[in-house]
Amino acid sequence: MAKFIFSLKKGLLIAFTLGLSAFNFTTVNAQQVISLQKAIDLALANNLSVKQSQITTALANEDYKQAKYNLLPSLSANPQGGYYFGKTQIAGALAYASSTLNINGNLNASLTLFQGGQLRNQILANKLVLDADKTSTAKAKNDLLLNVVTQYLIILTDQDLVTAAQQQIDLAKITLDRSQKNFDQGNATRADLAQAQAQVSTAEFNLTTAQNQVDLAVIVLKQFMEMDPTTQISVEKPDISKLTDVKTVYDANEVIKTAFGINPDIQLAEIQQQGYAQLIKVAQGGYYPILSLYGGAGSSYSNQIPSTFYNQFFNVNFNQYFGLNLQIPIFNKFTTRTTVRKAKLNYEYAQLTTQLAKNTLSKTIIQALADLQAAVKNYQSASHTYESTKEALNVTKQRYDAGFVNTLDYNTAVTNYNKAQNDMINARYSMVFRSKVIDYYLGNKIEL
Repeated sequence: MAKFIFSLKKGLLIAFTLGLSAFNFTTVNAQQVISLQKAIDLALANNLSVKQSQITTALANEDYKQAKYNLLPSLSANPQGGYYFGKTQIAGALAYASSTLNINGNLNASLTLFQGGQLRNQILANKLVLDADKTSTAKAKNDLLLNVVTQYLIILTDQDLVTAAQQQIDLAKITLDRSQKNFDQGNATRADLAQAQAQVSTAEFNLTTAQNQVDLAVIVLKQFMEMDPTTQISVEKPDISKLTDVKTVYDANEVIKTAFGINPDIQLAEIQQQGYAQLIKVAQGGYYPILSLYGGAGSSYSNQIPSTFYNQFFNVNFNQYFGLNLQIPIFNKFTTRTTVRKAKLNYEYAQLTTQLAKNTLSKTIIQALADLQAAVKNYQSASHTYESTKEALNVTKQRYDAGFVNTLDYNTAVTNYNKAQNDMINARYSMVFRSKVIDYYLGNKIEL
Protein backbone atom coordinates (compact mmCIF):
# COMPACT_ATOMS: atom_id res chain seq x y z
CA MET A 1 0.00 0.00 0.00
CA ALA A 2 2.82 2.36 0.94
CA LYS A 3 4.53 1.50 -2.34
CA PHE A 4 1.31 2.26 -4.22
CA ILE A 5 0.95 5.63 -2.45
CA PHE A 6 4.59 6.47 -3.24
CA SER A 7 4.03 5.60 -6.90
CA LEU A 8 0.87 7.69 -6.98
CA LYS A 9 2.64 10.67 -5.44
CA LYS A 10 5.49 10.25 -7.89
CA GLY A 11 3.03 10.14 -10.80
CA LEU A 12 1.23 13.24 -9.59
CA LEU A 13 4.54 15.05 -9.17
CA ILE A 14 5.60 14.15 -12.70
CA ALA A 15 2.23 15.22 -14.08
CA PHE A 16 2.41 18.50 -12.18
CA THR A 17 5.95 19.11 -13.39
CA LEU A 18 4.98 18.40 -17.00
CA GLY A 19 1.94 20.63 -16.67
CA LEU A 20 4.02 23.46 -15.25
CA SER A 21 6.59 23.00 -18.01
CA ALA A 22 3.84 23.10 -20.64
CA PHE A 23 2.46 26.27 -19.05
CA ASN A 24 5.88 27.89 -19.07
CA PHE A 25 6.43 26.76 -22.65
CA THR A 26 3.11 28.28 -23.71
CA THR A 27 3.89 31.51 -21.89
CA VAL A 28 7.30 31.80 -23.50
CA ASN A 29 5.89 31.00 -26.92
CA ALA A 30 3.17 33.61 -26.47
CA GLN A 31 5.80 36.29 -26.04
CA GLN A 32 6.64 37.99 -29.33
CA VAL A 33 10.26 38.67 -30.18
CA ILE A 34 10.49 42.09 -31.81
CA SER A 35 13.46 42.98 -33.97
CA LEU A 36 14.13 46.56 -34.99
CA GLN A 37 12.89 45.93 -38.53
CA LYS A 38 9.75 44.24 -37.26
CA ALA A 39 9.10 47.15 -34.90
CA ILE A 40 9.46 49.57 -37.81
CA ASP A 41 7.18 47.50 -40.06
CA LEU A 42 4.47 47.19 -37.40
CA ALA A 43 4.63 50.90 -36.62
CA LEU A 44 4.33 51.92 -40.26
CA ALA A 45 1.45 49.49 -40.82
CA ASN A 46 -0.55 50.27 -37.68
CA ASN A 47 0.27 53.79 -36.53
CA LEU A 48 -2.86 55.96 -36.50
CA SER A 49 -1.07 59.19 -37.40
CA VAL A 50 0.31 57.58 -40.55
CA LYS A 51 -3.15 56.27 -41.42
CA GLN A 52 -4.61 59.75 -40.99
CA SER A 53 -1.97 61.15 -43.30
CA GLN A 54 -2.79 58.46 -45.88
CA ILE A 55 -6.48 59.39 -45.77
CA THR A 56 -5.56 63.05 -46.28
CA THR A 57 -3.58 61.99 -49.34
CA ALA A 58 -6.56 60.01 -50.65
CA LEU A 59 -8.79 63.09 -50.24
CA ALA A 60 -6.29 65.20 -52.17
CA ASN A 61 -6.27 62.58 -54.91
CA GLU A 62 -10.05 62.91 -55.25
CA ASP A 63 -9.72 66.70 -55.56
CA TYR A 64 -7.09 66.22 -58.25
CA LYS A 65 -9.31 63.85 -60.22
CA GLN A 66 -12.27 66.21 -59.89
CA ALA A 67 -10.19 69.09 -61.25
CA LYS A 68 -9.59 66.99 -64.39
CA TYR A 69 -13.25 66.02 -64.59
CA ASN A 70 -14.15 69.72 -64.67
CA LEU A 71 -12.88 69.80 -68.27
CA LEU A 72 -15.73 67.52 -69.33
CA PRO A 73 -19.09 68.85 -70.53
CA SER A 74 -22.09 68.92 -68.22
CA LEU A 75 -25.33 67.22 -69.19
CA SER A 76 -28.71 67.43 -67.49
CA ALA A 77 -32.29 66.37 -68.20
CA ASN A 78 -35.39 68.23 -67.02
CA PRO A 79 -38.62 66.26 -67.47
CA GLN A 80 -41.74 67.95 -66.17
CA GLY A 81 -45.43 66.99 -66.06
CA GLY A 82 -48.48 68.67 -64.55
CA TYR A 83 -52.23 68.74 -64.42
CA TYR A 84 -53.67 72.23 -64.72
CA PHE A 85 -57.12 73.49 -63.68
CA GLY A 86 -59.02 76.55 -64.99
CA LYS A 87 -59.52 77.99 -68.44
CA THR A 88 -56.58 77.19 -70.65
CA GLN A 89 -56.36 77.80 -74.38
CA ILE A 90 -55.76 74.65 -76.34
CA ALA A 91 -52.61 74.93 -78.36
CA GLY A 92 -53.27 74.93 -82.13
CA ALA A 93 -57.02 75.39 -81.72
CA LEU A 94 -59.37 78.32 -80.98
CA ALA A 95 -60.88 76.65 -77.96
CA TYR A 96 -60.52 76.53 -74.17
CA ALA A 97 -60.41 73.64 -71.72
CA SER A 98 -61.11 73.58 -67.99
CA SER A 99 -58.27 71.13 -67.27
CA THR A 100 -55.08 70.22 -69.09
CA LEU A 101 -52.36 67.55 -68.78
CA ASN A 102 -49.01 68.85 -70.02
CA ILE A 103 -45.72 66.89 -70.21
CA ASN A 104 -42.45 68.61 -71.14
CA GLY A 105 -38.92 67.33 -71.44
CA ASN A 106 -35.60 69.11 -72.00
CA LEU A 107 -32.02 67.88 -72.36
CA ASN A 108 -29.31 70.49 -71.79
CA ALA A 109 -25.54 70.36 -72.29
CA SER A 110 -22.73 72.87 -71.79
CA LEU A 111 -18.98 72.88 -72.26
CA THR A 112 -16.53 75.51 -71.07
CA LEU A 113 -14.21 76.45 -73.93
CA PHE A 114 -12.14 79.12 -72.21
CA GLN A 115 -11.94 80.35 -68.61
CA GLY A 116 -8.69 82.24 -68.43
CA GLY A 117 -6.72 79.01 -68.00
CA GLN A 118 -8.28 78.48 -64.58
CA LEU A 119 -9.35 74.90 -65.21
CA ARG A 120 -5.95 73.76 -66.42
CA ASN A 121 -4.08 75.70 -63.73
CA GLN A 122 -6.38 74.28 -61.06
CA ILE A 123 -5.49 70.78 -62.23
CA LEU A 124 -1.80 71.58 -61.84
CA ALA A 125 -2.40 73.18 -58.45
CA ASN A 126 -4.36 70.19 -57.18
CA LYS A 127 -1.63 67.87 -58.44
CA LEU A 128 0.90 69.79 -56.36
CA VAL A 129 -1.38 69.56 -53.33
CA LEU A 130 -1.53 65.81 -53.87
CA ASP A 131 2.27 65.64 -54.10
CA ALA A 132 2.54 67.70 -50.92
CA ASP A 133 0.22 65.35 -49.06
CA LYS A 134 2.19 62.36 -50.29
CA THR A 135 5.32 64.03 -48.98
CA SER A 136 3.56 64.70 -45.67
CA THR A 137 2.83 60.99 -45.43
CA ALA A 138 6.49 60.23 -46.14
CA LYS A 139 7.47 62.74 -43.47
CA ALA A 140 5.13 61.13 -40.94
CA LYS A 141 6.65 57.74 -41.73
CA ASN A 142 10.21 59.04 -41.42
CA ASP A 143 9.49 60.76 -38.12
CA LEU A 144 7.86 57.60 -36.82
CA LEU A 145 10.83 55.52 -37.99
CA LEU A 146 13.27 57.74 -36.08
CA ASN A 147 11.08 57.57 -32.97
CA VAL A 148 10.96 53.77 -33.15
CA VAL A 149 14.75 53.52 -33.55
CA THR A 150 15.27 55.93 -30.66
CA GLN A 151 12.91 53.98 -28.41
CA TYR A 152 14.48 50.68 -29.43
CA LEU A 153 17.93 51.94 -28.44
CA ILE A 154 16.53 53.24 -25.14
CA ILE A 155 15.22 49.74 -24.39
CA LEU A 156 18.60 48.19 -25.23
CA THR A 157 20.32 50.73 -23.00
CA ASP A 158 17.96 50.11 -20.10
CA GLN A 159 18.26 46.34 -20.52
CA ASP A 160 22.03 46.57 -20.26
CA LEU A 161 21.62 48.72 -17.18
CA VAL A 162 19.40 45.98 -15.70
CA THR A 163 22.11 43.41 -16.39
CA ALA A 164 24.70 45.69 -14.81
CA ALA A 165 22.45 46.23 -11.78
CA GLN A 166 22.07 42.46 -11.34
CA GLN A 167 25.86 42.06 -11.48
CA GLN A 168 26.22 44.84 -8.94
CA ILE A 169 23.78 43.05 -6.61
CA ASP A 170 25.83 39.86 -6.87
CA LEU A 171 28.99 41.80 -6.07
CA ALA A 172 27.33 43.60 -3.16
CA LYS A 173 26.06 40.31 -1.70
CA ILE A 174 29.54 38.80 -1.86
CA THR A 175 30.85 41.84 -0.02
CA LEU A 176 28.05 41.58 2.56
CA ASP A 177 28.79 37.90 3.15
CA ARG A 178 32.47 38.66 3.70
CA SER A 179 31.64 41.58 5.97
CA GLN A 180 29.27 39.39 8.00
CA LYS A 181 31.99 36.77 8.51
CA ASN A 182 34.53 39.40 9.48
CA PHE A 183 32.04 40.93 11.89
CA ASP A 184 31.29 37.56 13.43
CA GLN A 185 35.04 36.97 13.87
CA GLY A 186 35.51 40.41 15.38
CA ASN A 187 37.54 41.67 12.41
CA ALA A 188 34.95 44.27 11.32
CA THR A 189 32.84 46.87 13.03
CA ARG A 190 29.07 47.25 13.07
CA ALA A 191 29.52 50.27 10.79
CA ASP A 192 31.37 48.14 8.24
CA LEU A 193 28.55 45.60 8.25
CA ALA A 194 25.88 48.30 7.96
CA GLN A 195 27.70 49.85 5.02
CA ALA A 196 27.80 46.50 3.23
CA GLN A 197 24.09 46.03 3.88
CA ALA A 198 23.41 49.50 2.51
CA GLN A 199 25.43 48.61 -0.58
CA VAL A 200 23.09 45.64 -1.24
CA SER A 201 20.00 47.78 -0.68
CA THR A 202 21.30 50.44 -3.07
CA ALA A 203 22.06 47.84 -5.74
CA GLU A 204 18.58 46.32 -5.39
CA PHE A 205 17.02 49.77 -5.63
CA ASN A 206 19.04 50.46 -8.78
CA LEU A 207 17.84 47.17 -10.26
CA THR A 208 14.20 48.05 -9.56
CA THR A 209 14.66 51.49 -11.11
CA ALA A 210 16.38 50.06 -14.20
CA GLN A 211 13.66 47.43 -14.68
CA ASN A 212 10.95 50.07 -14.37
CA GLN A 213 12.72 52.09 -17.06
CA VAL A 214 12.74 49.05 -19.34
CA ASP A 215 9.03 48.43 -18.76
CA LEU A 216 8.18 52.07 -19.48
CA ALA A 217 10.31 52.13 -22.64
CA VAL A 218 8.62 48.95 -23.89
CA ILE A 219 5.18 50.51 -23.33
CA VAL A 220 6.18 53.54 -25.41
CA LEU A 221 7.41 51.25 -28.20
CA LYS A 222 4.07 49.40 -28.12
CA GLN A 223 2.30 52.72 -28.48
CA PHE A 224 4.28 53.49 -31.62
CA MET A 225 3.27 50.09 -33.00
CA GLU A 226 -0.37 50.55 -31.85
CA MET A 227 0.00 47.27 -29.98
CA ASP A 228 -2.15 46.08 -27.07
CA PRO A 229 -0.29 47.15 -23.88
CA THR A 230 -0.92 43.70 -22.37
CA THR A 231 0.86 41.92 -25.23
CA GLN A 232 4.07 40.32 -24.01
CA ILE A 233 7.08 41.19 -26.16
CA SER A 234 10.83 40.92 -25.90
CA VAL A 235 13.26 43.05 -27.85
CA GLU A 236 15.82 41.28 -29.97
CA LYS A 237 19.30 42.29 -28.90
CA PRO A 238 21.84 42.77 -31.71
CA ASP A 239 25.48 41.83 -31.59
CA ILE A 240 27.04 44.24 -29.09
CA SER A 241 30.36 44.25 -30.93
CA LYS A 242 28.67 45.62 -34.07
CA LEU A 243 27.10 48.51 -32.18
CA THR A 244 30.50 50.13 -31.68
CA ASP A 245 31.47 49.64 -35.33
CA VAL A 246 29.68 52.75 -36.58
CA LYS A 247 30.73 55.52 -38.91
CA THR A 248 31.58 58.66 -36.99
CA VAL A 249 33.32 60.93 -39.52
CA TYR A 250 31.22 62.91 -42.02
CA ASP A 251 31.59 66.00 -44.18
CA ALA A 252 28.96 68.49 -43.00
CA ASN A 253 28.47 70.10 -46.43
CA GLU A 254 27.93 66.73 -48.10
CA VAL A 255 25.43 65.63 -45.47
CA ILE A 256 23.49 68.90 -45.79
CA LYS A 257 23.52 68.74 -49.59
CA THR A 258 22.23 65.16 -49.58
CA ALA A 259 19.59 65.95 -46.96
CA PHE A 260 18.26 68.90 -48.99
CA GLY A 261 17.51 66.53 -51.84
CA ILE A 262 15.72 63.80 -49.88
CA ASN A 263 14.48 65.24 -46.59
CA PRO A 264 10.65 65.25 -46.47
CA ASP A 265 10.54 68.59 -44.64
CA ILE A 266 12.39 70.31 -47.46
CA GLN A 267 10.46 68.50 -50.18
CA LEU A 268 7.16 69.41 -48.53
CA ALA A 269 8.10 73.08 -48.29
CA GLU A 270 9.26 73.23 -51.92
CA ILE A 271 6.15 71.49 -53.26
CA GLN A 272 3.88 73.77 -51.25
CA GLN A 273 5.79 76.75 -52.65
CA GLN A 274 5.19 75.50 -56.19
CA GLY A 275 1.52 75.00 -55.34
CA TYR A 276 1.12 78.61 -54.20
CA ALA A 277 2.84 79.78 -57.39
CA GLN A 278 0.27 77.84 -59.40
CA LEU A 279 -2.60 79.32 -57.38
CA ILE A 280 -1.49 82.78 -58.53
CA LYS A 281 -2.24 81.73 -62.11
CA VAL A 282 -5.59 80.32 -61.02
CA ALA A 283 -6.49 83.62 -59.38
CA GLN A 284 -5.33 85.67 -62.40
CA GLY A 285 -7.70 83.68 -64.60
CA GLY A 286 -10.54 85.62 -62.98
CA TYR A 287 -9.59 88.66 -65.09
CA TYR A 288 -10.46 86.87 -68.33
CA PRO A 289 -13.89 86.26 -69.91
CA ILE A 290 -15.53 82.84 -69.89
CA LEU A 291 -16.57 81.33 -73.19
CA SER A 292 -18.83 78.29 -73.18
CA LEU A 293 -20.75 76.22 -75.71
CA TYR A 294 -24.29 75.18 -74.90
CA GLY A 295 -27.02 73.19 -76.60
CA GLY A 296 -30.10 71.16 -75.92
CA ALA A 297 -33.32 69.57 -77.16
CA GLY A 298 -36.89 69.44 -75.88
CA SER A 299 -40.43 68.29 -76.58
CA SER A 300 -43.92 68.64 -75.07
CA TYR A 301 -47.25 66.86 -74.95
CA SER A 302 -50.78 68.01 -74.08
CA ASN A 303 -53.92 65.86 -73.85
CA GLN A 304 -56.02 68.72 -75.23
CA ILE A 305 -54.52 68.53 -78.68
CA PRO A 306 -56.72 66.35 -80.96
CA SER A 307 -55.07 63.05 -81.65
CA THR A 308 -55.12 63.48 -85.43
CA PHE A 309 -53.77 66.99 -85.11
CA TYR A 310 -51.14 65.86 -82.56
CA ASN A 311 -49.99 62.94 -84.66
CA GLN A 312 -49.75 65.17 -87.73
CA PHE A 313 -47.78 67.94 -86.11
CA PHE A 314 -45.87 66.11 -83.36
CA ASN A 315 -42.50 67.04 -84.81
CA VAL A 316 -43.41 70.71 -84.41
CA ASN A 317 -43.15 70.27 -80.63
CA PHE A 318 -39.63 68.82 -80.81
CA ASN A 319 -37.03 71.63 -80.65
CA GLN A 320 -33.25 71.86 -80.62
CA TYR A 321 -30.88 74.70 -79.88
CA PHE A 322 -27.16 75.46 -79.48
CA GLY A 323 -25.06 78.53 -79.13
CA LEU A 324 -22.11 80.30 -77.54
CA ASN A 325 -22.16 82.17 -74.25
CA LEU A 326 -19.57 84.83 -73.43
CA GLN A 327 -19.35 86.16 -69.88
CA ILE A 328 -17.12 89.24 -69.61
CA PRO A 329 -16.04 90.40 -66.13
CA ILE A 330 -16.32 94.17 -65.87
CA PHE A 331 -16.42 94.97 -62.17
CA ASN A 332 -16.76 92.52 -59.26
CA LYS A 333 -15.91 94.78 -56.31
CA PHE A 334 -12.15 94.08 -56.69
CA THR A 335 -12.70 90.46 -55.65
CA THR A 336 -10.35 89.10 -58.30
CA ARG A 337 -7.66 91.66 -57.53
CA THR A 338 -7.82 90.80 -53.82
CA THR A 339 -7.63 87.08 -54.61
CA VAL A 340 -4.55 87.60 -56.78
CA ARG A 341 -2.81 89.72 -54.15
CA LYS A 342 -3.50 87.17 -51.42
CA ALA A 343 -2.18 84.40 -53.68
CA LYS A 344 1.05 86.35 -54.21
CA LEU A 345 1.44 86.94 -50.46
CA ASN A 346 0.91 83.24 -49.78
CA TYR A 347 3.62 82.46 -52.31
CA GLU A 348 6.06 84.86 -50.62
CA TYR A 349 5.23 83.26 -47.28
CA ALA A 350 5.89 79.82 -48.77
CA GLN A 351 9.28 81.01 -50.06
CA LEU A 352 10.23 82.10 -46.55
CA THR A 353 8.96 78.79 -45.16
CA THR A 354 11.17 76.87 -47.58
CA GLN A 355 14.24 78.89 -46.68
CA LEU A 356 13.45 78.56 -42.99
CA ALA A 357 13.13 74.78 -43.36
CA LYS A 358 16.54 74.64 -45.07
CA ASN A 359 18.14 76.82 -42.41
CA THR A 360 16.63 74.71 -39.64
CA LEU A 361 17.76 71.47 -41.24
CA SER A 362 21.29 72.81 -41.75
CA LYS A 363 21.55 73.83 -38.09
CA THR A 364 20.09 70.51 -36.96
CA ILE A 365 22.57 68.51 -39.03
CA ILE A 366 25.54 70.56 -37.85
CA GLN A 367 24.41 70.07 -34.25
CA ALA A 368 23.86 66.35 -34.87
CA LEU A 369 27.39 65.99 -36.24
CA ALA A 370 28.79 67.86 -33.23
CA ASP A 371 26.77 65.64 -30.91
CA LEU A 372 28.15 62.57 -32.67
CA GLN A 373 31.75 63.70 -32.18
CA ALA A 374 31.05 64.48 -28.54
CA ALA A 375 29.40 61.07 -28.10
CA VAL A 376 32.45 59.34 -29.61
CA LYS A 377 34.77 61.13 -27.19
CA ASN A 378 32.47 60.41 -24.26
CA TYR A 379 32.38 56.73 -25.15
CA GLN A 380 36.14 56.53 -25.46
CA SER A 381 36.56 58.30 -22.13
CA ALA A 382 33.86 56.20 -20.45
CA SER A 383 35.44 52.98 -21.78
CA HIS A 384 38.86 53.93 -20.41
CA THR A 385 37.33 54.91 -17.09
CA TYR A 386 35.43 51.63 -16.92
CA GLU A 387 38.55 49.57 -17.59
CA SER A 388 40.50 51.59 -15.02
CA THR A 389 37.89 51.28 -12.30
CA LYS A 390 37.49 47.57 -13.08
CA GLU A 391 41.21 47.05 -12.62
CA ALA A 392 41.17 49.23 -9.52
CA LEU A 393 38.35 47.17 -8.04
CA ASN A 394 40.23 43.92 -8.67
CA VAL A 395 43.34 45.26 -6.94
CA THR A 396 41.32 46.72 -4.06
CA LYS A 397 39.46 43.45 -3.64
CA GLN A 398 42.71 41.50 -3.38
CA ARG A 399 44.06 43.91 -0.81
CA TYR A 400 40.73 43.88 1.03
CA ASP A 401 40.78 40.07 1.19
CA ALA A 402 44.32 40.27 2.54
CA GLY A 403 43.26 42.80 5.18
CA PHE A 404 45.29 45.73 3.83
CA VAL A 405 42.25 47.84 2.81
CA ASN A 406 39.33 48.80 5.00
CA THR A 407 35.66 48.38 4.10
CA LEU A 408 35.16 52.06 3.27
CA ASP A 409 37.89 52.04 0.63
CA TYR A 410 36.59 48.80 -0.82
CA ASN A 411 33.01 50.08 -1.03
CA THR A 412 34.25 53.26 -2.66
CA ALA A 413 35.97 51.16 -5.32
CA VAL A 414 32.74 49.21 -5.86
CA THR A 415 30.72 52.42 -6.19
CA ASN A 416 33.20 53.87 -8.68
CA TYR A 417 33.08 50.67 -10.72
CA ASN A 418 29.27 50.62 -10.77
CA LYS A 419 29.10 54.24 -11.91
CA ALA A 420 31.75 53.72 -14.58
CA GLN A 421 29.92 50.67 -15.90
CA ASN A 422 26.62 52.57 -16.18
CA ASP A 423 28.33 55.56 -17.79
CA MET A 424 30.01 53.31 -20.34
CA ILE A 425 26.71 51.64 -21.27
CA ASN A 426 24.96 54.98 -21.70
CA ALA A 427 27.85 56.43 -23.70
CA ARG A 428 27.97 53.43 -26.05
CA TYR A 429 24.29 53.62 -26.97
CA SER A 430 24.43 57.40 -27.19
CA MET A 431 27.17 57.12 -29.80
CA VAL A 432 25.17 54.54 -31.75
CA PHE A 433 22.06 56.70 -31.64
CA ARG A 434 23.91 59.82 -32.83
CA SER A 435 25.33 57.85 -35.74
CA LYS A 436 21.87 56.55 -36.69
CA VAL A 437 20.54 60.12 -36.71
CA ILE A 438 23.07 60.99 -39.42
CA ASP A 439 21.99 57.90 -41.36
CA TYR A 440 18.42 59.18 -41.08
CA TYR A 441 19.32 62.54 -42.65
CA LEU A 442 21.30 60.79 -45.39
CA GLY A 443 18.36 58.54 -46.20
CA ASN A 444 20.29 55.39 -45.32
CA LYS A 445 18.46 52.34 -44.02
CA ILE A 446 18.71 52.26 -40.24
CA GLU A 447 19.90 48.90 -39.00
CA LEU A 448 21.45 47.61 -35.78
